[in-house]
Amino acid sequence: MGLTWKPRVLTALLGAAVASGLTTLILILVEAADVLLPTDTKFGIVFDAGSSHTSLFVYRWPADKENDTGVVSQALVCQAKGPGISSYASNPARAGESLQGCLEEALALIPEAQQRKTPLFLGATAGMRLLSRKNSSQARDIFEAVTQVLGKSPLDFWGAELLAGQDEGALGWITINYVLGMLVKYSFSGEWIQPLEGTLVGALDMGGASTQITFVPGGPILDKSTQTTFRLYGSEHSVYTHSYLCFGRDQMLSRLLAQLVQSSSGPLVRHPCYHSGYWATLSPAALYESPCVHTAAPPEPAGNLTVEGTGNPGACISAIRGLFNFSSCRGRGHCAFNGVYQPPVRGQFYAFSNFYYTFRFLNLTSKQPLATVNATIWEFCQRSWKQVEASSPGQDRWLRDYCTSGLYILTLLLEGYGFNEETWPGIEFRKQAGGTEMGWTLGYMLNLTSMIPAEVPAQWRAQSYGIWAAGVVFAVLTLAVTLGAVAGQLLWPQGAG
Repeated sequence: MGLTWKPRVLTALLGAAVASGLTTLILILVEAADVLLPTDTKFGIVFDAGSSHTSLFVYRWPADKENDTGVVSQALVCQAKGPGISSYASNPARAGESLQGCLEEALALIPEAQQRKTPLFLGATAGMRLLSRKNSSQARDIFEAVTQVLGKSPLDFWGAELLAGQDEGALGWITINYVLGMLVKYSFSGEWIQPLEGTLVGALDMGGASTQITFVPGGPILDKSTQTTFRLYGSEHSVYTHSYLCFGRDQMLSRLLAQLVQSSSGPLVRHPCYHSGYWATLSPAALYESPCVHTAAPPEPAGNLTVEGTGNPGACISAIRGLFNFSSCRGRGHCAFNGVYQPPVRGQFYAFSNFYYTFRFLNLTSKQPLATVNATIWEFCQRSWKQVEASSPGQDRWLRDYCTSGLYILTLLLEGYGFNEETWPGIEFRKQAGGTEMGWTLGYMLNLTSMIPAEVPAQWRAQSYGIWAAGVVFAVLTLAVTLGAVAGQLLWPQGAG
């Protein structure tokens, strides 16, 4: 009479289980996509040893990288206590000790398991460049002291060295364009795209001892000593860059004061850039300590000098012009000052560091027209010292110098670099972009990550949610049918048919 009921039911259940299992297998294999598992985060630490202070920056980036350059972001910034390391020439050990506090903050942030493979670097800029000129053995002792401290840390210490002015400018340019998304962007379609070359932003940096200008000119760079070329995100970039040592804010102020002392006939020095009503006494010997002050000190300086402010912005500009050698560029095209080649400025610029700090104090960081900027600075310079102190209570020791710095920045940008009323709106005075401090350190970290091999991330197969859900349903169904068949075999009464 054919198969009994029991074999028929069991055969049906087993058939359903096989069909459901095959369906599940097909769903697993069909329409699967390769996906990358999350990779480890890597860290890097850079000390920026400037002329007036030292800062530490911690950066992080994913271990799998886009076109051999890590996608780097700022994780920590810490300012070391005390002055710049060049100030410890007479006691080099203190230069190393000054870095300890920030180093401990960085170690608290980075997981202990990753510290051994975290690169640590210290770059010294114009302050140490000047000390190296003045006393190379003192500079060497300071580098040895900071190397001893940083070398004992559990990090991968790459070294402490003097950063060339040209590198400082070029790396600052990388930082700005990276954080603005000008070097690479992540598109809505999930692809990395590189913006057009014409959108790249120039960099204007001013520290305590030097100032840098870096940008992509509209034509070829004729003086190859001012050209820097590097490769980022699979693209090659060539920029014009020049660093002017002794034209940073602090050294400019010292040179200007020394120039006014030289032109004074007695112990009273009238300073046109200081506000009327301001006066101070100073030791003339201190003026001639900097290698930037080229005038010789008197053989036997008399007693202290008295400096009196006159609040005369016109006379101040005339004195500031004396710090530049504009005549060396007369009759020469593509020349800035001091005989230095420079193509015409082009495009948008970000001005940071002391450019920003000066204009922030003067409330001139909102892209005001050049005429407004000029009038604002002149009006401020003509205020009495009593008015300035009353309107800015609790301000730092630079209060007397904002007039000088403001007029110096105008002279440098307009008469030095060649900005004018038409190109002025292209300058933005900024401290940060995208939550990242502007400066050379992030640019260095971006270059550094190109030297660290990218790890190949693990690959898995993955489906869309709908396919995955259907696969789960059929897997459960397969299990249920199989269990039903087993239960039927075990529990079905013997002899039932």
